[in-house]
Amino acid sequence: MSSKTHYEFKPLNVGRWVIWGVFSLLMVVAPLLFTSSLSHTMLSQMGIAIIVCLSYNMLLGQGGMLSFGHAVYSGMGSFLAIHTLNLVSKGQWVLPVSLVPIAGGLAAALVAVVLGWVTTKKAATPFAMITLGVGELVWAMSLMFPEFFGGEGGVSGDRVTGSQPFGITYGPQIQLYYLIAAYTLVCTALMFAFTRTPLGRMLNAVRDNPERVEFVGYNTQMVRYIAFIVAGFFAGISGGLAALNFEIVTAEVVSAHRSGAYLLFTFLGGATFFFGPILGGVLMVLAFVLLSELTKAWLLYLGLVFLFMVVYAPGGVSSLIMMNLRVASFGFLRRIWAGYLALAGTAFVILAGAGAMIEMVYHLQLNAALGDELRFMGATLNAKGLNSWAGATFVLLTGLGLFELTRRVFLQDWSDVQVDIEKEIKRREAL
Repeated sequence: MSSKTHYEFKPLNVGRWVIWGVFSLLMVVAPLLFTSSLSHTMLSQMGIAIIVCLSYNMLLGQGGMLSFGHAVYSGMGSFLAIHTLNLVSKGQWVLPVSLVPIAGGLAAALVAVVLGWVTTKKAATPFAMITLGVGELVWAMSLMFPEFFGGEGGVSGDRVTGSQPFGITYGPQIQLYYLIAAYTLVCTALMFAFTRTPLGRMLNAVRDNPERVEFVGYNTQMVRYIAFIVAGFFAGISGGLAALNFEIVTAEVVSAHRSGAYLLFTFLGGATFFFGPILGGVLMVLAFVLLSELTKAWLLYLGLVFLFMVVYAPGGVSSLIMMNLRVASFGFLRRIWAGYLALAGTAFVILAGAGAMIEMVYHLQLNAALGDELRFMGATLNAKGLNSWAGATFVLLTGLGLFELTRRVFLQDWSDVQVDIEKEIKRREAL
């Protein structure tokens, strides 16, 4: 009996290709839809933030490593990139400006090679404390060695230098945006591919059950160490892109404040899903650029949002999206959309009451010379008036009460929907 060779092809994942296609198309058309200079700058910063948040999630979400010093690697990538750019400007190095971020990534990876071995010797809380100490060490060094870090003024450069193929100078912001968009797409694809490699899977295993990983013969520290270097490389690329974008790098880029921002927004976006840090990077730019312009109390609002998410949605925005996509796939979303509207309405009432009180406090502390009155959500408030304080308190307490009642009703509706979904799953399995 003759044997024949049969070839089997894995089915094409159409959904994944559609998602990546939409992601690519969105980056291409975004600057064409939002044409202002501010929009192009924000879009560029979003691309940079997406890369660094995804690199941070390689540690937090995929490896279970809570780092308080990730800005060390993005920051060192920025410094090495700006120094590389200056060498190109002086004619000492012949390197296209488009490859300067790669130099930042390689430099950050080298720093991760040096510091990562000590850092990854421990896991969990000791790992977090070591990263915090390393971050403070590098922050102190940035003030001690002005020859490299530039002191308080930082290090500046000029991205309009070197060869200019096809007339691309990277002077106009839109040209730099498309460079950042290309890096964002490639880095996102590479980091996604990393999650599908044996090393990426083993990193997940180290996160979930390091004892079993050691039992089967793997070195958990080496797995964490290699992942740490890879994360440092991509963080350095984001730092190099930031150096090109701002054309100046200061000691702030290695500060604990910057590392805390990466942690906060990666968590808000959702560390349990790959696309969560992408949402987190977008939220980070919106908060730092738009929210900071709307109110001086933006950090306080950001902290309240973070607390709210920790209590009610610890999986981040991405977990909320995925849970509701599951509900929608079974056709039950129409049963809870009214509950969502009620929750949003009562949350807005809470925001109005709490926001009025916060703005009045900030007005008294920072803008007292402008008088007692201020505008908030279209209303005129008197920061020293009893009526304004009493009204804000009433609105806040009313909103809290209504929100709690609405939340309880919504939870019951949500529970009923989940029961019906399980019944539908069993019914389909029985067919």
